[in-house]
Amino acid sequence: MRHTKVKDLLSSTTTLHEVNAKGWVRTFRNNQFIALNDGSTINNIQCVVDFENIPEETLKRITTGAAVSVTGTLAESKGAGQKYEIQVSQLEILGDSDPEKFPMQPKKHSLEFLRENAHLRVRTNTFGAIMRVRSVLSFAVHSYFQQKGFVYVNTPIITGADAEGAGEMFQVTSLPIENLPKNEEGKIDYKKDFFGKHTNLTVSGQLEGETFAMALGQIYTFGPTFRAENSNTSRHLAEFWMIEPEVAFNDLDANMDLAEDFIQYVIKYAMDKCPDDLKFLESRLLEEEKSKPQAERSEMSLLEKLNFVLENNFKRVSYTEAIDILRDSTPNKKKKFQYIINEWGADLQSEHERYLVEKHFKCPVILFDYPAKIKAFYMRLNEDGKTVRAMDILFPGIGEIVGGSQREERFDVLVEKMKVLGIDEEELWWYLDTRRFGSAVHSGFGLGFERLVLFVTGMTNIRDVIPFPRTPGNAEF
Repeated sequence: MRHTKVKDLLSSTTTLHEVNAKGWVRTFRNNQFIALNDGSTINNIQCVVDFENIPEETLKRITTGAAVSVTGTLAESKGAGQKYEIQVSQLEILGDSDPEKFPMQPKKHSLEFLRENAHLRVRTNTFGAIMRVRSVLSFAVHSYFQQKGFVYVNTPIITGADAEGAGEMFQVTSLPIENLPKNEEGKIDYKKDFFGKHTNLTVSGQLEGETFAMALGQIYTFGPTFRAENSNTSRHLAEFWMIEPEVAFNDLDANMDLAEDFIQYVIKYAMDKCPDDLKFLESRLLEEEKSKPQAERSEMSLLEKLNFVLENNFKRVSYTEAIDILRDSTPNKKKKFQYIINEWGADLQSEHERYLVEKHFKCPVILFDYPAKIKAFYMRLNEDGKTVRAMDILFPGIGEIVGGSQREERFDVLVEKMKVLGIDEEELWWYLDTRRFGSAVHSGFGLGFERLVLFVTGMTNIRDVIPFPRTPGNAEF
C-alpha cells in the first residue's frame, strides 16, 4: 500500500478508510499513542496502537526517533487538539533509535546544543518549521522574478574578481600548501596553479550579473557566496546565499521600487503557504521573549511584524537626513549608542539602523545617497562629487537587509574611481567592456537570503536559518 503524507491525512475530507503512514516517532505515550511526524507539516498525527495485540518486543522498539510504518483506519479523533487519528492494525519498525543515545529527546534543548547536532536538529519542531519556510521563500524568489520576465543566471563560484573590494576572500588553489612554487621575485607563482592565476570563492555575482543585464535586460542570480570575514556574530556567516537582480535602464528610484515590491511579494508568499509553521514560530518567539527584560522585548509579535512590512510603504530617507536625525537623537546625546554619531560620513551601525526603523520612523526605511568613501567602487557618483547613488533597506529587529545601487555607467568616471582605490584595470578589463560598448544606466541590489529567512521566522541567530552554518572555527558536518 502506498503511504500518504501526514499533511494530506490531516487535511483529508473522508474518514474510515485504510491508510498507510510512514515517519519518525516524536513521542510514544501509555504504550498506546504514537505521535508520528514525516516532515511534511509541523503537526503530528496520533496513531493509536492496540498494545494487547502487538508483541512486547515491538512495543519496546517504538522510541523517539525510530522510523515506523503504520497501517490502519483513518478516524475522527476522540482526543483534544487533533481532528484525525490512525487506529493502527499493522505496525512495522523501519529503523530503530536507541533512546539512550538519540540526542533529540522530547524536551527543551538550547539552540547552541542544537547547532552542535545540526544533522539531527531538523527533527525538532522549530527547525522543521524553519527549513520548510526557507524552502518556500526560496521558491518565492524564483517565482517573483520568473513572473516578471527576469532571466536566471548562474554566475561563477570560483572567480578572480573581488566585487566588494574588501579583500575578505577564501582563496582557491590546487598548489601544494607545504611546498608552494615561487617565481623569481620570491612570490607564489600562481601561473603554476590550476587556473594560472590567483582565484577565490565569490563574494558576489554582481559584476558578472551586470554583463548579462547589458544583453538580456533584466537578470537575477541566486546562489552561494563566501566571505572570509572573521565576524563571530549572530548576523554573519562565512557561506551564505545571495539574491542579486540587475536591471538595464533602471535608475535608483526604479531599483528601490523593485526591491520593495520583491520583499513584500516573498513575505506574503511565505505567509500564505506556511501558516502553521509561522504560527508555531510566533508562539515559540513569545515564549522566548518572556525570559527577557520588558525593555528588550519586541513591541510586535512575529505575524504583526510581517504584516507591518506588507502594510507600510517603505520610508525613503537620504543618508544626510538620517545623520541629522541620529545626531539629534536622545540615545546619541546621552551616549547610549555604542558608536556615537558626530559627523557626516560615519558608517552606520546596526544600532543606528534599528533606531531609525523601530523608534523614529516606525516603518521599513530605505536610506539612499551615501558618502562615496564608505561605498563600493561601482556605485554611480552623484553630481555633488561626494555621494553615490546607493541604497540600503532597513528592517525592524534586523537592520540592513538589502544593499544596492545605481551602477556607474560612465567609463571615464569608473576608471578614475578604480585608480583612486587601487583596483587593477587589467583584472577587470571584461567589466570595463560593458562601459565601452553600449553602456547605459543600470541598477541592482543584493539581498542576503539568510537575513530574509531570519526576519520571516523570527529567529535571532543567522546560524539557525541555514542547514549547516559555516562560521569562524566551524566547518562541522
